[in-house]
Amino acid sequence: MKIVYFYQYFSTPKGSWGTRVYEFAKEWVKDGHEVTVVTSVYSKSDLKATNLIENQCFEGIHVKVLNVTIDNKQIFLKRIWSFFQYSILCSYYAVKLPADVVIASSGPITIGIPGLIARYIRGRRLVFETRDLWPEGAIELGIIKSPIVQRIAYWFEKVCYRASSYIVTLSPGMTENIKRRFRIENITDVTNAANIELFSTKKEFLTPILTPKSYAIYTGNIGMVNNSYWLYNAAKELQVLGREDIKIVLIGEGQQREELEALAIKENVTNFIRLGLMSKEELVAYVQNAFVSLVPLKGTPVLDTSSPNKFFESLAAGVPIIQNTQGWMKEFLWEHAVGYTLDPSDPKQLAQMLIQMKDNSVETEAMGVRALDVAKQHFDKYYLANKMLDVLMKVHHDRY
Repeated sequence: MKIVYFYQYFSTPKGSWGTRVYEFAKEWVKDGHEVTVVTSVYSKSDLKATNLIENQCFEGIHVKVLNVTIDNKQIFLKRIWSFFQYSILCSYYAVKLPADVVIASSGPITIGIPGLIARYIRGRRLVFETRDLWPEGAIELGIIKSPIVQRIAYWFEKVCYRASSYIVTLSPGMTENIKRRFRIENITDVTNAANIELFSTKKEFLTPILTPKSYAIYTGNIGMVNNSYWLYNAAKELQVLGREDIKIVLIGEGQQREELEALAIKENVTNFIRLGLMSKEELVAYVQNAFVSLVPLKGTPVLDTSSPNKFFESLAAGVPIIQNTQGWMKEFLWEHAVGYTLDPSDPKQLAQMLIQMKDNSVETEAMGVRALDVAKQHFDKYYLANKMLDVLMKVHHDRY
Protein backbone atom coordinates (compact mmCIF):
# COMPACT_ATOMS: atom_id res chain seq x y z
CA MET A 1 0.00 0.00 0.00
CA LYS A 2 1.23 3.49 -0.88
CA ILE A 3 0.62 5.97 1.94
CA VAL A 4 1.10 9.74 1.64
CA TYR A 5 1.15 11.59 4.98
CA PHE A 6 0.74 15.38 5.02
CA TYR A 7 2.10 16.49 8.40
CA GLN A 8 3.78 19.83 9.04
CA TYR A 9 5.78 18.95 12.18
CA PHE A 10 7.69 15.74 11.35
CA SER A 11 10.63 14.98 13.66
CA THR A 12 12.86 12.06 14.60
CA PRO A 13 14.12 11.39 18.16
CA LYS A 14 17.09 13.64 17.38
CA GLY A 15 14.66 16.58 17.44
CA SER A 16 12.78 17.96 20.42
CA TRP A 17 9.26 17.35 19.16
CA GLY A 18 6.84 14.41 19.16
CA THR A 19 7.78 11.44 16.99
CA ARG A 20 4.36 9.85 16.45
CA VAL A 21 4.49 10.00 12.64
CA TYR A 22 8.11 8.84 12.55
CA GLU A 23 7.41 5.87 14.83
CA PHE A 24 4.20 4.83 13.07
CA ALA A 25 5.59 5.22 9.55
CA LYS A 26 8.71 3.26 10.49
CA GLU A 27 6.55 0.30 11.54
CA TRP A 28 4.43 0.53 8.38
CA VAL A 29 7.57 0.45 6.24
CA LYS A 30 8.71 -2.69 8.09
CA ASP A 31 5.36 -4.24 7.16
CA GLY A 32 6.10 -3.64 3.49
CA HIS A 33 4.18 -0.43 2.86
CA GLU A 34 5.58 2.60 1.05
CA VAL A 35 5.30 5.78 3.11
CA THR A 36 5.96 9.33 1.94
CA VAL A 37 5.72 12.17 4.46
CA VAL A 38 5.40 15.73 3.17
CA THR A 39 6.51 18.11 5.92
CA SER A 40 8.00 21.54 6.64
CA VAL A 41 10.86 22.91 8.75
CA TYR A 42 9.64 23.16 12.35
CA SER A 43 11.86 24.88 14.90
CA LYS A 44 11.62 21.91 17.31
CA SER A 45 12.33 19.28 14.66
CA ASP A 46 15.76 18.04 13.62
CA LEU A 47 14.94 18.46 9.92
CA LYS A 48 16.72 21.17 7.95
CA ALA A 49 16.45 22.32 4.34
CA THR A 50 18.55 24.62 2.18
CA ASN A 51 16.56 24.24 -1.04
CA LEU A 52 12.86 24.94 -1.50
CA ILE A 53 12.14 21.19 -1.57
CA GLU A 54 14.46 18.45 -0.37
CA ASN A 55 14.11 14.67 -0.48
CA GLN A 56 15.34 12.94 2.66
CA CYS A 57 15.00 9.40 3.99
CA PHE A 58 14.71 8.09 7.56
CA GLU A 59 14.43 4.35 8.30
CA GLY A 60 12.92 3.76 4.87
CA ILE A 61 10.44 6.65 5.20
CA HIS A 62 10.54 9.00 2.21
CA VAL A 63 10.35 12.56 3.50
CA LYS A 64 9.78 15.58 1.30
CA VAL A 65 10.90 18.62 3.29
CA LEU A 66 9.32 21.87 2.14
CA ASN A 67 11.48 24.82 3.17
CA VAL A 68 8.70 26.64 4.99
CA THR A 69 9.66 27.62 8.54
CA ILE A 70 7.18 27.32 11.39
CA ASP A 71 7.97 28.46 14.93
CA ASN A 72 5.70 28.83 17.96
CA LYS A 73 7.26 32.23 18.63
CA GLN A 74 6.17 33.64 15.28
CA ILE A 75 3.49 36.32 15.40
CA PHE A 76 -0.01 35.11 14.59
CA LEU A 77 -0.19 36.40 11.00
CA LYS A 78 3.27 35.01 10.21
CA ARG A 79 2.22 31.57 11.43
CA ILE A 80 -0.99 31.68 9.42
CA TRP A 81 1.00 32.61 6.31
CA SER A 82 3.37 29.67 6.97
CA PHE A 83 0.40 27.31 7.20
CA PHE A 84 -0.96 28.50 3.86
CA GLN A 85 2.47 28.37 2.18
CA TYR A 86 2.90 24.79 3.30
CA SER A 87 -0.60 23.76 2.21
CA ILE A 88 -0.19 25.34 -1.23
CA LEU A 89 3.08 23.48 -1.82
CA CYS A 90 1.52 20.27 -0.49
CA SER A 91 -1.28 20.61 -3.01
CA TYR A 92 1.21 19.93 -5.81
CA TYR A 93 2.09 16.60 -4.17
CA ALA A 94 -1.59 15.86 -3.55
CA VAL A 95 -1.92 15.73 -7.32
CA LYS A 96 1.47 14.29 -8.27
CA LEU A 97 2.28 11.56 -5.73
CA PRO A 98 0.84 8.07 -6.29
CA ALA A 99 -1.16 6.99 -3.25
CA ASP A 100 -3.66 4.39 -2.14
CA VAL A 101 -4.43 6.34 1.02
CA VAL A 102 -3.72 9.98 1.92
CA ILE A 103 -3.51 11.14 5.54
CA ALA A 104 -4.06 14.84 6.29
CA SER A 105 -2.90 15.58 9.84
CA SER A 106 -4.45 18.66 11.47
CA GLY A 107 -3.71 21.17 12.99
CA PRO A 108 -3.41 23.38 11.29
CA ILE A 109 -6.78 22.85 9.60
CA THR A 110 -5.29 24.28 6.39
CA ILE A 111 -3.85 20.81 5.84
CA GLY A 112 -7.35 20.01 4.66
CA ILE A 113 -6.59 21.86 1.40
CA PRO A 114 -4.19 19.23 -0.05
CA GLY A 115 -6.34 16.51 1.53
CA LEU A 116 -9.42 17.70 -0.34
CA ILE A 117 -7.45 18.06 -3.58
CA ALA A 118 -6.22 14.47 -3.26
CA ARG A 119 -9.77 13.34 -2.52
CA TYR A 120 -11.70 15.18 -5.22
CA ILE A 121 -9.17 15.72 -8.02
CA ARG A 122 -7.25 12.43 -7.80
CA GLY A 123 -9.93 10.28 -6.17
CA ARG A 124 -7.69 9.22 -3.27
CA ARG A 125 -9.06 7.69 -0.09
CA LEU A 126 -8.65 10.36 2.61
CA VAL A 127 -8.02 9.74 6.30
CA PHE A 128 -8.25 12.92 8.36
CA GLU A 129 -6.13 12.87 11.52
CA THR A 130 -7.41 15.33 14.13
CA ARG A 131 -4.69 16.36 16.57
CA ASP A 132 -6.75 19.15 18.10
CA LEU A 133 -10.29 20.44 17.72
CA TRP A 134 -10.02 23.31 15.29
CA PRO A 135 -11.51 25.90 15.00
CA GLU A 136 -13.26 25.25 18.32
CA GLY A 137 -10.02 25.57 20.27
CA ALA A 138 -8.90 28.76 18.52
CA ILE A 139 -12.31 30.34 19.17
CA GLU A 140 -12.39 29.36 22.88
CA LEU A 141 -8.88 30.76 23.35
CA GLY A 142 -9.83 34.03 21.69
CA ILE A 143 -7.50 33.57 18.72
CA ILE A 144 -10.31 33.75 16.13
CA LYS A 145 -12.71 36.54 17.09
CA SER A 146 -14.40 37.51 13.83
CA PRO A 147 -17.86 35.87 13.50
CA ILE A 148 -17.40 35.69 9.72
CA VAL A 149 -14.05 33.92 10.01
CA GLN A 150 -15.53 31.59 12.63
CA ARG A 151 -18.36 30.57 10.29
CA ILE A 152 -15.94 29.97 7.43
CA ALA A 153 -13.69 27.90 9.70
CA TYR A 154 -16.56 25.74 10.96
CA TRP A 155 -17.74 25.23 7.37
CA PHE A 156 -14.26 24.13 6.28
CA GLU A 157 -13.97 21.76 9.23
CA LYS A 158 -17.27 20.13 8.22
CA VAL A 159 -16.14 19.83 4.58
CA CYS A 160 -12.91 18.08 5.64
CA TYR A 161 -14.71 15.59 7.86
CA ARG A 162 -17.43 14.82 5.30
CA ALA A 163 -14.80 14.21 2.60
CA SER A 164 -12.91 11.69 4.72
CA SER A 165 -13.30 7.95 4.46
CA TYR A 166 -12.23 7.75 8.08
CA ILE A 167 -11.28 10.13 10.89
CA VAL A 168 -8.57 9.34 13.44
CA THR A 169 -8.41 11.50 16.57
CA LEU A 170 -5.77 11.63 19.28
CA SER A 171 -8.09 11.22 22.26
CA PRO A 172 -11.45 9.71 23.26
CA GLY A 173 -12.70 13.23 24.05
CA MET A 174 -12.06 14.40 20.49
CA THR A 175 -13.85 11.35 19.11
CA GLU A 176 -16.91 12.00 21.28
CA ASN A 177 -16.95 15.69 20.28
CA ILE A 178 -16.87 14.98 16.53
CA LYS A 179 -19.41 12.15 16.78
CA ARG A 180 -21.81 14.40 18.66
CA ARG A 181 -21.52 17.38 16.32
CA PHE A 182 -21.38 15.60 12.96
CA ARG A 183 -23.00 12.19 13.58
CA ILE A 184 -20.01 10.48 12.01
CA GLU A 185 -19.45 6.76 12.62
CA ASN A 186 -16.23 6.14 10.66
CA ILE A 187 -14.08 7.51 13.45
CA THR A 188 -11.73 6.15 16.11
CA ASP A 189 -9.05 7.43 18.44
CA VAL A 190 -5.40 6.44 18.22
CA THR A 191 -3.65 8.29 21.03
CA ASN A 192 -0.07 9.38 20.97
CA ALA A 193 2.24 6.52 21.82
CA ALA A 194 4.62 6.00 24.69
CA ASN A 195 8.09 5.22 23.39
CA ILE A 196 8.65 2.72 26.14
CA GLU A 197 11.95 1.45 24.79
CA LEU A 198 13.42 4.96 24.74
CA PHE A 199 11.97 6.41 27.96
CA SER A 200 12.15 3.35 30.23
CA THR A 201 15.79 2.50 29.51
CA LYS A 202 17.80 4.11 32.29
CA LYS A 203 20.12 6.90 31.18
CA GLU A 204 23.08 8.41 32.97
CA PHE A 205 22.11 11.71 34.58
CA LEU A 206 24.98 14.13 34.95
CA THR A 207 24.03 17.73 35.67
CA PRO A 208 25.44 19.90 38.48
CA ILE A 209 22.27 21.96 38.91
CA LEU A 210 19.78 19.17 39.61
CA THR A 211 19.62 16.32 42.11
CA PRO A 212 17.61 13.23 41.12
CA LYS A 213 14.04 13.17 42.48
CA SER A 214 14.28 16.75 43.77
CA TYR A 215 12.35 18.46 40.99
CA ALA A 216 9.11 18.51 39.05
CA ILE A 217 9.53 18.68 35.29
CA TYR A 218 7.64 20.36 32.48
CA THR A 219 8.62 19.76 28.86
CA GLY A 220 7.22 21.56 25.85
CA ASN A 221 5.93 24.94 24.77
CA ILE A 222 6.13 27.79 27.28
CA GLY A 223 3.06 29.90 26.66
CA MET A 224 -0.50 30.89 27.48
CA VAL A 225 -2.19 27.68 26.32
CA ASN A 226 0.21 25.67 28.47
CA ASN A 227 -0.60 27.68 31.61
CA SER A 228 3.07 28.44 32.21
CA TYR A 229 2.41 31.12 34.86
CA TRP A 230 0.75 28.42 36.99
CA LEU A 231 4.15 26.75 37.22
CA TYR A 232 6.00 29.98 37.96
CA ASN A 233 3.59 31.03 40.70
CA ALA A 234 3.80 27.57 42.27
CA ALA A 235 7.59 27.94 42.43
CA LYS A 236 7.12 31.30 44.19
CA GLU A 237 4.73 29.69 46.67
CA LEU A 238 7.26 26.95 47.42
CA GLN A 239 9.76 29.66 48.35
CA VAL A 240 7.21 31.34 50.62
CA LEU A 241 6.71 27.98 52.34
CA GLY A 242 10.45 27.53 52.78
CA ARG A 243 10.67 24.65 50.29
CA GLU A 244 13.26 25.93 47.82
CA ASP A 245 14.59 22.36 47.85
CA ILE A 246 11.74 21.52 45.45
CA LYS A 247 12.51 22.90 42.02
CA ILE A 248 10.23 23.34 39.02
CA VAL A 249 12.18 22.74 35.82
CA LEU A 250 10.92 23.80 32.40
CA ILE A 251 12.56 22.40 29.27
CA GLY A 252 11.38 24.12 26.13
CA GLU A 253 10.73 27.33 24.26
CA GLY A 254 7.75 29.56 23.64
CA GLN A 255 6.14 32.96 23.66
CA GLN A 256 6.36 33.45 27.45
CA ARG A 257 9.84 32.04 27.95
CA GLU A 258 11.72 35.36 28.06
CA GLU A 259 9.22 37.18 30.27
CA LEU A 260 9.15 34.33 32.79
CA GLU A 261 12.94 34.12 32.90
CA ALA A 262 13.15 37.89 33.46
CA LEU A 263 10.49 37.72 36.17
CA ALA A 264 12.30 34.89 37.97
CA ILE A 265 15.49 36.97 38.04
CA LYS A 266 13.65 40.13 39.14
CA GLU A 267 11.79 38.35 41.95
CA ASN A 268 14.71 36.04 42.81
CA VAL A 269 12.70 32.85 42.34
CA THR A 270 15.72 30.55 42.30
CA ASN A 271 13.80 27.26 42.27
CA PHE A 272 12.21 28.08 38.89
CA ILE A 273 14.66 26.75 36.28
CA ARG A 274 14.37 26.95 32.50
CA LEU A 275 16.55 24.79 30.26
CA GLY A 276 16.78 25.07 26.48
CA LEU A 277 15.43 22.76 23.82
CA MET A 278 17.06 19.35 23.66
CA SER A 279 16.56 16.20 21.64
CA LYS A 280 14.28 13.42 22.85
CA GLU A 281 17.39 11.31 23.41
CA GLU A 282 18.84 13.96 25.76
CA LEU A 283 15.49 14.65 27.41
CA VAL A 284 14.99 11.09 28.66
CA ALA A 285 17.34 11.36 31.66
CA TYR A 286 15.73 14.61 32.84
CA VAL A 287 12.25 13.07 32.77
CA GLN A 288 13.35 9.82 34.44
CA ASN A 289 14.94 11.67 37.37
CA ALA A 290 12.01 13.96 38.14
CA PHE A 291 9.72 12.87 40.97
CA VAL A 292 6.68 14.12 39.03
CA SER A 293 5.86 15.38 35.55
CA LEU A 294 3.68 18.46 35.04
CA VAL A 295 1.16 18.54 32.19
CA PRO A 296 -0.61 21.90 32.57
CA LEU A 297 -3.08 23.45 30.14
CA LYS A 298 -5.28 26.52 30.24
CA GLY A 299 -8.67 25.68 31.77
CA THR A 300 -10.96 25.64 28.73
CA PRO A 301 -13.34 22.81 27.72
CA VAL A 302 -11.76 22.16 24.33
CA LEU A 303 -8.37 21.53 25.94
CA ASP A 304 -9.96 18.77 28.02
CA THR A 305 -9.69 16.65 24.85
CA SER A 306 -5.94 17.23 24.47
CA SER A 307 -3.41 14.44 24.00
CA PRO A 308 0.03 15.96 24.79
CA ASN A 309 3.17 13.94 24.10
CA LYS A 310 4.57 14.69 27.55
CA PHE A 311 1.72 12.72 29.14
CA PHE A 312 2.75 9.50 27.39
CA GLU A 313 6.50 10.08 27.68
CA SER A 314 6.20 10.58 31.43
CA LEU A 315 4.28 7.35 31.90
CA ALA A 316 6.87 5.50 29.79
CA ALA A 317 9.62 6.93 32.01
CA GLY A 318 7.82 5.64 35.11
CA VAL A 319 7.02 9.12 36.43
CA PRO A 320 3.63 10.09 37.93
CA ILE A 321 1.76 13.08 36.51
CA ILE A 322 0.04 16.23 37.71
CA GLN A 323 -2.31 17.78 35.16
CA ASN A 324 -5.29 20.14 35.21
CA THR A 325 -7.80 19.28 32.48
CA GLN A 326 -11.24 17.83 33.18
CA GLY A 327 -11.39 15.26 30.37
CA TRP A 328 -10.02 11.84 29.55
CA MET A 329 -6.59 12.42 31.19
CA LYS A 330 -8.26 13.15 34.53
CA GLU A 331 -10.26 9.94 34.28
CA PHE A 332 -7.20 7.93 33.26
CA LEU A 333 -5.00 9.17 36.13
CA TRP A 334 -7.77 8.50 38.66
CA GLU A 335 -8.62 5.05 37.30
CA HIS A 336 -5.01 3.85 37.32
CA ALA A 337 -3.77 5.86 40.35
CA VAL A 338 -0.79 7.31 38.49
CA GLY A 339 -1.26 11.02 39.14
CA TYR A 340 -3.43 13.92 40.21
CA THR A 341 -5.67 16.55 38.63
CA LEU A 342 -5.49 20.05 40.14
CA ASP A 343 -7.18 23.42 39.69
CA PRO A 344 -5.52 25.29 36.77
CA SER A 345 -6.05 28.62 38.52
CA ASP A 346 -4.60 27.64 41.93
CA PRO A 347 -0.76 27.54 42.04
CA LYS A 348 -0.83 27.19 45.83
CA GLN A 349 -2.61 23.86 45.44
CA LEU A 350 0.15 22.75 43.07
CA ALA A 351 2.84 23.79 45.56
CA GLN A 352 1.14 21.82 48.35
CA MET A 353 0.84 18.73 46.14
CA LEU A 354 4.52 18.91 45.19
CA ILE A 355 5.44 19.04 48.87
CA GLN A 356 3.18 16.06 49.60
CA MET A 357 4.65 13.98 46.79
CA LYS A 358 8.24 14.91 47.60
CA ASP A 359 7.81 14.12 51.30
CA ASN A 360 6.00 10.82 50.64
CA SER A 361 8.61 9.33 48.34
CA VAL A 362 7.59 5.69 48.84
CA GLU A 363 4.03 6.37 47.67
CA THR A 364 5.28 8.55 44.81
CA GLU A 365 7.70 5.86 43.64
CA ALA A 366 4.89 3.28 43.71
CA MET A 367 2.84 5.54 41.46
CA GLY A 368 5.81 5.66 39.09
CA VAL A 369 5.96 1.87 38.91
CA ARG A 370 2.26 1.77 38.06
CA ALA A 371 2.79 4.51 35.46
CA LEU A 372 5.20 2.37 33.46
CA ASP A 373 2.90 -0.65 33.74
CA VAL A 374 -0.11 1.23 32.33
CA ALA A 375 2.04 2.76 29.58
CA LYS A 376 2.93 -0.76 28.46
CA GLN A 377 -0.71 -1.85 28.61
CA HIS A 378 -2.36 1.10 26.86
CA PHE A 379 0.14 3.18 24.90
CA ASP A 380 2.67 0.84 23.35
CA LYS A 381 3.81 2.36 20.04
CA TYR A 382 3.69 -0.97 18.17
CA TYR A 383 0.09 -1.60 19.18
CA LEU A 384 -0.99 1.94 18.26
CA ALA A 385 0.90 1.91 14.95
CA ASN A 386 -0.94 -1.29 14.04
CA LYS A 387 -4.27 0.16 15.21
CA MET A 388 -3.89 3.07 12.80
CA LEU A 389 -2.61 0.79 10.05
CA ASP A 390 -5.80 -1.28 10.43
CA VAL A 391 -7.79 1.88 9.66
CA LEU A 392 -5.69 2.56 6.55
CA MET A 393 -6.06 -1.03 5.36
CA LYS A 394 -9.82 -0.93 5.87
CA VAL A 395 -10.09 2.34 3.93
CA HIS A 396 -7.91 0.94 1.14
CA HIS A 397 -9.81 -2.33 0.79
CA ASP A 398 -13.27 -0.75 1.08
CA ARG A 399 -12.76 1.00 -2.27
CA TYR A 400 -12.72 -2.32 -4.13
